[in-house]
Amino acid sequence: MIKLIEETVDYLKEKGFEKPEIGIILGTGLGQLKNEINIIKEVSYNHIPNFPTATVEFHKGKLIYGDLAGKKVIVMQGRFHLYEGYSLQDVTYPVRIMEKLGIETLLVSNASGAINLDYKKGELMLIDDHINLLGSSPLAFKGVQQLGERFADMSLPYDTEINNKFKAIAKANNIKLHEGVYASVVGPQLETRAEYRMLKIIGADAVGMSTVPEIIVANHLGLKVAAISVLTDECDPNNLKPVDINEIIAMANKAEPDMITLFKALIKTL
Repeated sequence: MIKLIEETVDYLKEKGFEKPEIGIILGTGLGQLKNEINIIKEVSYNHIPNFPTATVEFHKGKLIYGDLAGKKVIVMQGRFHLYEGYSLQDVTYPVRIMEKLGIETLLVSNASGAINLDYKKGELMLIDDHINLLGSSPLAFKGVQQLGERFADMSLPYDTEINNKFKAIAKANNIKLHEGVYASVVGPQLETRAEYRMLKIIGADAVGMSTVPEIIVANHLGLKVAAISVLTDECDPNNLKPVDINEIIAMANKAEPDMITLFKALIKTL
């Protein structure tokens, strides 16, 4: 993997991706942050050596480099998922690339379903902790210790200082920002009523199909990490209705301006 990483990093440096400070991963329906960036370079994933290619139609598949709120950022417009047939090492490969290019902080967004029924669709949840239900780890491969500590500590996977800043920014801008636990499942099917009940019992406030692998690798690499979920549906097992993916995208779009406000204001402080 080290040789592959070096090839990818060399290619992006040749393209002008120089010393980004912050990495950002944009989740389902959350691509409009791009409009806030003074773009210096952008490259399609399928042009980047050794990079996976996004196969989900609402994930754009571009790596963007530019200025946002006075900082150099590298943005993944579109991410990868286990349900696309990728391995956990594929899914997290871009995090390793961004770290080698120079980022020290990783900010992640996703769309998720609200398990905690006090949380409503269209609202935001700051992730305080997570539950890995993916069945494996992105660190479970031979030679991982060459890239970082094999037994990565996960006692505090989300940076407390950044989370406190997010909460202060939300309060100052009158943005409703819940705080809770995110559970990551494989998908792509949605959960059954019994699965939603299980998730509530084990302490999840929201559920989705991403984020946790990237967070694990970011911690493995010693990056500061924070993540926010857009709650796009309400997962009430006693009143469960079929999910409409178009409604999920619409809810993500509705909440996106608040997400952009939070990210831009935070980045100014980093």
